Amino acid sequence: MPSKNAKTVAKAAGAKSSASKAPAAKVVAKTAAKHPAAKTPAAKPAAAVKPVAAAAPKAAAKPVAPRVEEKKPLTQRQGFKTNEFVVYPAHGVGQILAIEEQEIAGARLELFVINFIKDKMTLRVPTAKVANVGMRKLSDPALVKKALETLKGRARVKRTMWSRRAQEYEAKINSGDIVAIAEVVRDLYRSESQPEQSYSERQLYEAALDRLSREIAVVQHSTETEAVKEIESQLAKSPRRGAKTEAEAGAEGDAEGDDLDAEGDDAAVEDEAA
Repeated sequence: MPSKNAKTVAKAAGAKSSASKAPAAKVVAKTAAKHPAAKTPAAKPAAAVKPVAAAAPKAAAKPVAPRVEEKKPLTQRQGFKTNEFVVYPAHGVGQILAIEEQEIAGARLELFVINFIKDKMTLRVPTAKVANVGMRKLSDPALVKKALETLKGRARVKRTMWSRRAQEYEAKINSGDIVAIAEVVRDLYRSESQPEQSYSERQLYEAALDRLSREIAVVQHSTETEAVKEIESQLAKSPRRGAKTEAEAGAEGDAEGDDLDAEGDDAAVEDEAA
């Protein structure tokens, strides 16, 4: 009998406890409904996991550029080569610095780059037009000797208007022919015992002397000053430059007077025509 009573007491205690739990749960539910913002105690956050460093991405392979063959600089065209001294008729002696290619008006052109040191000028000449412009190599020693011999000859002055003679002298200077340039120097040279040159004569004489001395200096591997001295020494050997007798001086004076008269007549005709 005592065991039955014990079971009855235990059942009664279990029922009470369940009954007490039920209203408590209801109270909690009502409270949550009235205060929705109320926070329930948060659970402890899990221990932070250290981020694993991502493996560095492999360097992208560089695109392989197509092989471009490097163009070697041109060093020779039309028989001319870089660093060579040449004669350009309109400017005299210059040096080829390079042979380059340029695109002009959609066309590819090869050009000689020529430097004229004394004139502080650089000129570009198409390689295909070398013959047209008259560009040439330096004169050989034999031709230089012939030019120096020309200086010792007698001056030849035509009895024509100075304007026409000046044009002829300019044409010879710009021809690039070393012998023709020597002829201009010979014809326009005036010694101390002769009348002074006019301004235009002096200009042409100096231009011809400059062209001639530059080429002689480069060919003979000397300075321009030394070349000018050699030219003047050759000019002094001309029969016209030496000591004159009174008869020769008188004859030359008459000849010069005739030239002046002829020039004066030509000038008068020009004035009348104007």
